[in-house]
Amino acid sequence: MDRSYLIENYKDMNLYDDIDKNLDVLKALLKQSSDIIFREFRIGEKKVKAFLICVDGLVDKALINNNIIEPITLETRKLDGNALTKKSVYESLLNYFITTADIKEEEKIGDIIDSLLDGDTPLIVDGVRKSIIISTRGWEQRSISESTTEAVVRGPKEAFVETLRVNTSMLRRRIKNPNFIIESLKVGKYTKTNVAIAYIKDVAKDEVVEEVKNRLNKIDIDGIVDSGYLEEMIEDNPFSPFPQIEHSERPDKIAAELLEGRVAIISDGSPEVLVVPTIFVQFFQSAEDYYERYYISTLFRILRLAAMLMSLTLPSIYVAAVTYHQEMIPSPLAISIAAQREGVPFTTLMEAFLMEFFFEILREAGIRLPMQVGQAVSIVGALVIGQAAVQAGLVSAATVIVVALTGIASFSIPAFNIAITFRLLRFAMLVVGGTLGFFGIIMALMMILAHLASLESFGVPYLSPLAPSNTRELNDVFIRIPWWAKIFRPHKVAGKNVKRQNYTRS
Repeated sequence: MDRSYLIENYKDMNLYDDIDKNLDVLKALLKQSSDIIFREFRIGEKKVKAFLICVDGLVDKALINNNIIEPITLETRKLDGNALTKKSVYESLLNYFITTADIKEEEKIGDIIDSLLDGDTPLIVDGVRKSIIISTRGWEQRSISESTTEAVVRGPKEAFVETLRVNTSMLRRRIKNPNFIIESLKVGKYTKTNVAIAYIKDVAKDEVVEEVKNRLNKIDIDGIVDSGYLEEMIEDNPFSPFPQIEHSERPDKIAAELLEGRVAIISDGSPEVLVVPTIFVQFFQSAEDYYERYYISTLFRILRLAAMLMSLTLPSIYVAAVTYHQEMIPSPLAISIAAQREGVPFTTLMEAFLMEFFFEILREAGIRLPMQVGQAVSIVGALVIGQAAVQAGLVSAATVIVVALTGIASFSIPAFNIAITFRLLRFAMLVVGGTLGFFGIIMALMMILAHLASLESFGVPYLSPLAPSNTRELNDVFIRIPWWAKIFRPHKVAGKNVKRQNYTRS
């Protein structure tokens, strides 16, 4: 058969009655691949033709041999040869002889091939225009290990992996309720990536769930390799530097978000699970905040918010003060800075900008190099280059201190994606502070706030519960109230079931 014609039309083609035609079509489509295995055999005394197909590397061969081939070739001999028909052979295989838990039937060749490439094994019998799809998935996968990007001292240590069903099972193990729904779809013309939508039916808003499905179904792309593809495709404002979708590789954190009424999007092949809707303050909350005592968590949360402001504004404030507002600096400190800057050939703005630029290069080099080498480059490089630059008179010691403090502050932000945003905005703030002084810094901060206030994530204001203000929900923004006082779920996120608990402390 003409393969080019089959490639264009196989998705809508049904199986034939004649098994030889089915075999010819499937071989024309798949035989060029060396990892596709065709196994032909005959069933019963009347030698009814049948064959199965599997992908080497995606299936459990022991399962195929023990639960499919052995029962078919040995046990079917017990069938009554006189009463045997092709249809009865098929029904006997479907109902009695195939001893695996998960099987289904498909008629279209496109659906059969999709199942095959997912790791299932199609079994086709002569004279029947249906295929038995047997679940035999058994590829190699990374074992569950500790999170490397969201480490905690107290709390669960396991993290998501790249296998979809392993990830959904970790969530199912934490939320044991029939209202916890996991729906699946495929995204990508060539990759046909399995994507799962997880939510708690009586907690999540129906309109949010429907919006998630609509946005995913509208995606028309060649392939999805990681959940980052989906994030860019479905976020509300793709031109904003601020992330509007949170992602995490911690099952405990995703389960907690689901219990608040959010929707999780899980992509096969990615250990990062997306969560919507997302608000700004989520990026400064660590999973550990809810495992330690509430007053300790409150202190850490305030420190993180202070670190965020330092990361964004400290270099620009330093440059603006030294360049335009020397009267605001205490006299001994002003004299010390002036003495350090004597002989430095650059302006304060250029000096700070170059130091920030090279600090970012060092940080990027430390991430991209192997772990042992990367740590040495980032730490030793910063110390040696900073000290050498000061001794050579290229930069002042005060500038090195400010840049170092800014870098340390950015490391305190739990979410890497929002930390990158502040690293980007820091350069813009630096230029504004070095040209317009404190006036420019205030104007830039107002513009950032106005932009944040204009953002939404799946219908939820990005700055809520700060703007629009909801005083009842401010107890989980700057502070973290004790668990016995957390009675309600977030009002803007949860659906009808907004009450979290009925516990009252006596």
